[in-house]
Amino acid sequence: MSSLDLVIGLVFLLVVILVFVALSFRIVKEWEKAVVLRLGRLLGLKGPGIIFLIPFVDRPIIVDLRINSVDVPSQSIITKDNVSVAIDAVVYYKVVDAQKAITTVYNYNIAVLNLAQTSLRDIAGQMELDEILTKRESINLKLQEILDSITEGWGIKVTQVTIRDIRISQDLLSAIAKQAEAERLRRSRIIISEGEKQASTILADASKSYSSNPVALQLRFLETLSDVSQRGGLIVVVPAGSEIYPTLGTALASYDLKKNGATTNPTNK
Repeated sequence: MSSLDLVIGLVFLLVVILVFVALSFRIVKEWEKAVVLRLGRLLGLKGPGIIFLIPFVDRPIIVDLRINSVDVPSQSIITKDNVSVAIDAVVYYKVVDAQKAITTVYNYNIAVLNLAQTSLRDIAGQMELDEILTKRESINLKLQEILDSITEGWGIKVTQVTIRDIRISQDLLSAIAKQAEAERLRRSRIIISEGEKQASTILADASKSYSSNPVALQLRFLETLSDVSQRGGLIVVVPAGSEIYPTLGTALASYDLKKNGATTNPTNK
């Protein structure tokens, strides 16, 4: 063997060693875990950092441990009161056990999405439209509880579920708007009726007070005339004579009688 062949052989061996070494080391990021399979059998978890693998023997499966979000597409649902609605949501989850996530379920991302779709249809189908529109938070919590209880065996934790949009038909929207308008009209009439009731009670009390004090009634009448006369472009015609002041005349006569009675009583004694 010549020296040239020896050099070529050494260079080839060095290249093979470098390739082997390069394939033996992998870098796993801080937010990842490597599930290592050796000849098809589970070896364990490795990482983060630099991990050593046997080339062509060990196979690493990288699992992201960060919170992931999946959009649940719009689901057409018939509610308990036979109303058709379309609901879409967002599910937030993360892998807490990478080994279970790989060995228990084939594709945990698709599995979470399909589970969220079916669970959302089941929950909304058992509720009426008014409950769906007013109890979004309870739907979120219930859906999260169902998903979390199932995905716990997959090594996945559902952190949050949010109903993003609820869509109903235009005809139903018009009916709901009319119902809301009727409800506001009913409340306004109730408020007006309550105001009239309170006003009638106050006027009844005022009439009792004025009946015992006619001068106060006449003064109130004069004050009302004064308020009316201050409005621009308005002329108030009041007939002259004592006919317009009957209560004042009655009050003055009563006052004179009391005064005369007070002056005559000492002489009678």
